[in-house]
Amino acid sequence: MAPRLQLEKAAWRWAETVRPEEVSQEHIETAYRIWLEPCIRGVCRRNCKGNPNCLVGIGEHIWLGEIDENSFHNIDDPNCERRKKNSFVGLTNLGATCYVNTFLQVWFLNLELRQALYLCPSTCSDYVLGDGIQEEKDYEPQTICEHLQYLFALLQNSNRRYIDPSGFVKALGLDTGQQQDAQEFSKLFMSLLEDTLSKQKNPDVRNIVQQQFCGEYAYVTVCNQCGRESKLLSKFYELELNIQGHKQLTDCISEFLKEEKLEGDNRYFCENCQSKQNATRKIRLLSLPCTLNLQLMRFVFDRQTGHKKKLNTYIGFSEILDMEPYVEHKGGSYVYELSAVLIHRGVSAYSGHYIAHVKDPQSGEWYKFNDEDIEKMEGKKLQLGIEEDLEPSKSQTRKPKCGKGTHCSRNAYMLVYRLQTQEKPNTAVQVPAFLQELVDRDNSKFEEWCIEMAEMRKQSVDKGKAKHEEVKELYQRLPAGAEPYEFVSLEWLQKWLDESTPTKPIDNHACLCSHDKLHPDKISIMKRISEYAADIFYSRYGGGPRLTVKALCKECVVERCRVLRLKNQLNEDYKTVNNLLKAAVKGNDGFWVGKSSLRSWRQLALEQLDEQDGDAEQSNGKMNGSTLNKDESKEERKEEEELNFNEDILCPHGELCISENERRLVSKEAWSKLQQYFPKAPEFPSYKECCSQCKILEREGEENEALHKMIANEQKTSLPNLFQDKNRPCLSNWPEDTDVLYIVSQFFVEEWRKFVRKPTRCSPVSSVGNSALLCPHGGLMFTFASMTKEDSKLIALIWPSEWQMIQKLFVVDHVIKIMRIEVGDVNPSETQYISEPKLCPECREGLLCQQQRDLREYTQATIYVHKVVDNKKVMKDSAPELNVSSSETEEDKEEAKPDGEKDPDFNQIMHAFSVAPFDQNLSIDGKILSDDCATLGTLGVIPESVILLKADEPIADYAAMDDVMQVCMPEEGFKGTGLLGH
Repeated sequence: MAPRLQLEKAAWRWAETVRPEEVSQEHIETAYRIWLEPCIRGVCRRNCKGNPNCLVGIGEHIWLGEIDENSFHNIDDPNCERRKKNSFVGLTNLGATCYVNTFLQVWFLNLELRQALYLCPSTCSDYVLGDGIQEEKDYEPQTICEHLQYLFALLQNSNRRYIDPSGFVKALGLDTGQQQDAQEFSKLFMSLLEDTLSKQKNPDVRNIVQQQFCGEYAYVTVCNQCGRESKLLSKFYELELNIQGHKQLTDCISEFLKEEKLEGDNRYFCENCQSKQNATRKIRLLSLPCTLNLQLMRFVFDRQTGHKKKLNTYIGFSEILDMEPYVEHKGGSYVYELSAVLIHRGVSAYSGHYIAHVKDPQSGEWYKFNDEDIEKMEGKKLQLGIEEDLEPSKSQTRKPKCGKGTHCSRNAYMLVYRLQTQEKPNTAVQVPAFLQELVDRDNSKFEEWCIEMAEMRKQSVDKGKAKHEEVKELYQRLPAGAEPYEFVSLEWLQKWLDESTPTKPIDNHACLCSHDKLHPDKISIMKRISEYAADIFYSRYGGGPRLTVKALCKECVVERCRVLRLKNQLNEDYKTVNNLLKAAVKGNDGFWVGKSSLRSWRQLALEQLDEQDGDAEQSNGKMNGSTLNKDESKEERKEEEELNFNEDILCPHGELCISENERRLVSKEAWSKLQQYFPKAPEFPSYKECCSQCKILEREGEENEALHKMIANEQKTSLPNLFQDKNRPCLSNWPEDTDVLYIVSQFFVEEWRKFVRKPTRCSPVSSVGNSALLCPHGGLMFTFASMTKEDSKLIALIWPSEWQMIQKLFVVDHVIKIMRIEVGDVNPSETQYISEPKLCPECREGLLCQQQRDLREYTQATIYVHKVVDNKKVMKDSAPELNVSSSETEEDKEEAKPDGEKDPDFNQIMHAFSVAPFDQNLSIDGKILSDDCATLGTLGVIPESVILLKADEPIADYAAMDDVMQVCMPEEGFKGTGLLGH
């Protein structure tokens, strides 16, 4: 037997031999388990189940013994947020802005760019008064240059370990929750910065972007026939290098500059020859910038999936790059040294994380910038090995060996080289006074915050030490022993020992019975403590009610004793009642009992006794530290339907039901036994009359059934063809023997047929509701043509003879008829059909519009797709139909989809016909479906529609794939941001 059941049985074993009126104080204390021994720490290793004297395992272990003072608070050391000596400042990742942070750090460590930005005039002069910055007013940069100035000043001289770039990001209008293309961000921001600085008067500021990042190359085309050379000059701020199929950076540069032959359909029109000629085309580098940005095109367009993918292949590059072999004009100094490597962690083009390895131009040391975290590399060396091992590549390509001064990476997407001939900066860039004053103010706020956090830590530690002493003192005095005692809620004791929550007043109300005393079944979630400890608890924390020895409820114990005795007696009484039911009932001494109640009376009695027994089964099974939810058992009982004995023979009026098949007579002795368990059950002696109201209703019901049968028979005889749906008139084939047909609603006919078939189960149809066929103006809603086709299901045609009978049998609200007339003198004459009442054109048009709207609003429907090949429609067996929805709810639109997932309907088309979404030309009834934002309904696609699919031919030329990506696969990108505002 389980320990819980053993404890329960031991606490109430005395109830087997003690009658309720003999219950003593000793029995009461036994029921409340006062007799159980208290547990000893070290001996009791597990929580005791249901022992109110067990005070082990309630949360005291964290307080006993020596405690580290750091456990008294959850406040980190504010000095951990302080910038380390000789280190850089990080940037907070606002959600998905790591790509912004990497470029900000790279640009910050470009000293020439930083110096030029510091020289840019600022509106901060309006913000500064004669005696300094206004204390009550926060500085808000007004332009992109001012945002960048302030950020760079904080990155340079802030005391914080990292700063928040949200002002800069907000000024650009970037979505902080969406990761963008880092290379595109770099291009757009440089263009924006150049445009913004072009308005400055100082040439060192105005031309800084061109001086640092701008180079020039020429597209050179040479005619093979006449040798004429054509040049198209162009500036560049970075070189976009294809890495597919290459292993070394130098190979990528060579491919960028390689000669291309223009032949066949791609021939060049030579102005000198005045005709198309074979030619060659290549790029010549004319000048290189001080800072050379090399974009490695890792993110390419995959035609098979229709989405971007990342090329996770290794590319080798050296720390020293000699560009002289690649430039047109030799003799200059074109030796570059590596200054930054921008990394994209992850194998997907739609997710991952951006970091940057940047070289400090003053010390020559390498640092890894990872948002808030800055790590200095050892030995002034670039270390990429760890970064390459973080994300496993799908292709198990082994990392190639790299020699001294060279590196290889499968995650680098941008390399930044600096011209080696530039002089090393001797002095640091100085922050302007007005910016330094802003930085000092921010540093003062940070220091104040550090002091505040340190004080909060100290207060938490002091409070925790005081609580520690309190617990050590009181826990030793908690056990009651033989001295006066009280009961306290286990839940409250646990919260008192919980350092994470403040201690609230004691609340024992959940453990009270209906007599406002301690419920015996709640003893397992209470703890018996000494009166001394209770006095201290109530004096310090208050609450109540206090549960002393006087709170032990004798009434509940006596009732529980009665219930237990009945439970033990139930099996014996069940056999007795079964034997009594076998005997015949003599005279009028019997009682009526429901047959259903007799079949389940033992189960009903047991459930009723369990309800009276309270929640003992649930509460006694809980351990210390896992208290019972006080509403749990009540809610479970509410969900179950209550079954009351002998209520199955009650009529709706609360009297004895008239059906004798549902009840039987039992003897007086059997009823007495049953009444012990169900004292409140309804009692019906054998001489009790059945409910008089039910008898009257029964007679009336029999009369109504007979009447309904008579009416149904009469109507069926009067309208036999209408009932059997035989010999019905048809508008499309107008009968020759009549010029008039009458119309009723098809709904009326169907309801009438139901009644005639089953008159005892259905109500009679008393009226013809033709108003449903008319508009509010009294006009007919259907044309003659529509009643022969789509609207024929809504109406029923009636012969004139049938109409006369219908008018006698039913109430007719509106007469609707169709008349055939002959017009004109020509033989044969023209036939016309006139309705009475006449058609209402306005309401008819409104009805058609509503029907069209209804057709376009659906959640599931079948749409057919036919593929057109050589102007012929074909259909694949693999895609006979699409299950689609006409529209999406707002919740559906906002639901996040996996990376690369597009509209599921077009994916079905793609898989069925092997046509990617960007190659699909869809049309219906000659109308092109080109609006990606529209719903199927608004495009006129209704259920059972046929959409025609014509596929674009794939473009074999790989060079043209970029154009396809831009034209056929438009992405939102930085649309709507400040990067495109200029």
